[in-house]
Amino acid sequence: MSKKSPKLSWCKARLGNDLNWWVTETSDKVNWDIDGLSVIDPKQADHMIDTLMGLKEYGLDESLVEEAFYTFAIDSKSGDDGVKLVRSKDSVFDTDSQLFLLPDNLDDDRSPYAEFLDHITRLQVKMLNDCFDFEVPLTIEDLEEQVRDKYQNDYMEGKAIHAFSEVMDILEYVPDGYSLEDEGEDDEEKDDEEDKYDDIEDLPDEDDENIEEDETMHWDDDDVGDTDEYGDYTDDLDSRMDSDDDFR
Repeated sequence: MSKKSPKLSWCKARLGNDLNWWVTETSDKVNWDIDGLSVIDPKQADHMIDTLMGLKEYGLDESLVEEAFYTFAIDSKSGDDGVKLVRSKDSVFDTDSQLFLLPDNLDDDRSPYAEFLDHITRLQVKMLNDCFDFEVPLTIEDLEEQVRDKYQNDYMEGKAIHAFSEVMDILEYVPDGYSLEDEGEDDEEKDDEEDKYDDIEDLPDEDDENIEEDETMHWDDDDVGDTDEYGDYTDDLDSRMDSDDDFR
């Protein structure tokens, strides 16, 4: 079905025990099977788009990303743990609009969403082979096999895989024993070490002088702490759902 079709004008979703959103009803009951149908929430969408941007230099086709998802905005509260979502004309990349993203997977293997997954799988493999000097180059089959193995038990138990997990397991895949974070940290540490020792002769000996401690040399414990990358999305949504201004 074309994304311009008026048949899918709204859907309802509920927050599951896994803190993911699952579709419970759609305006197009003929074409859409809601069994295991998931929708990506705004916080997840922001994170997904930010991660996708790292693949731009490897040939990311933004039109495939656009075609892979229907965009929805919150219309009203539905029950105790649900919302009604209405179709939006905003772009998938419009992260300021608090969009929910529904994968366009009506045609299964031939769907825009399936094409999108194939596209980012190829790019992730290309990026990893560029970043690491593997003894044997990584292949698309290697990545796909790892993802399949991860969900093998879920498949056997008939559990649905949420779209956000499906996408991020591709975008965050790194072979065992490798880490993209370590790669960046090693480069930064090397630069820091070089800067540190460039002027080593100018450093005073330990016995040459005693430095008197003053108040500027103390660290505030409040400056150090854990941060939550996503924030408390569900609390924010609850407050929005109770606001007459946001829900009509």
